[in-house]
Amino acid sequence: MTAPKRYDRAYFERWYRDRRHAIAAGGELRRQVAFAVAVTERLLARPLRSVLDAGAGEGRWYPFLQALRPRVRYLGFDSSAWAVARWGRRRNLHFGSLETLDQLDLDGPFDLVVAADVLHYLEAPALRASLAGLVPLIGGVAFLPTFTAEDEIEGDMRGFQKRRAATYRRYFREAGLRPLGMHAWTTTQGQQLLSRLERPS
Repeated sequence: MTAPKRYDRAYFERWYRDRRHAIAAGGELRRQVAFAVAVTERLLARPLRSVLDAGAGEGRWYPFLQALRPRVRYLGFDSSAWAVARWGRRRNLHFGSLETLDQLDLDGPFDLVVAADVLHYLEAPALRASLAGLVPLIGGVAFLPTFTAEDEIEGDMRGFQKRRAATYRRYFREAGLRPLGMHAWTTTQGQQLLSRLERPS
């Protein structure tokens, strides 16, 4: 039997700081954060006020969000006890996961909900349940970077679920998510804020 994955210090050092393996290195994460903020503010037609980050890891989004919007309310959850102990107080991280959000008494909805590089590690029942719990928390945009069996990807492949893009689209649609493009999604209500040509055909 394969030992369960450990999200400890060694894991984060390997995948986030070791130049041989690091993902979203350099300016890539900064660009992701700036894009998600811009899409959310464009949809809501006002500055970003609140962010929920599920599967936040070390809360790496926090400093970039603070630089862009110093008054933003950031709340992060991760299943890594090490990450929460190391960064929790400074970055408002708490122990939890995307799969347990519906069990928490969260003060939502949130302007921006982030679940970056999380969904493709969930087995189908957990994925569908997590999406059902996530959608009610979305007050504007969900930024959900997720990779499929058709993508050429690098990084942590342990536990990666090789699903086709069409499968994810079906799961997202069934949960009530509507595409905005480039991993950004909104709800049916959020879609009503768009003009007709801004919506997918």
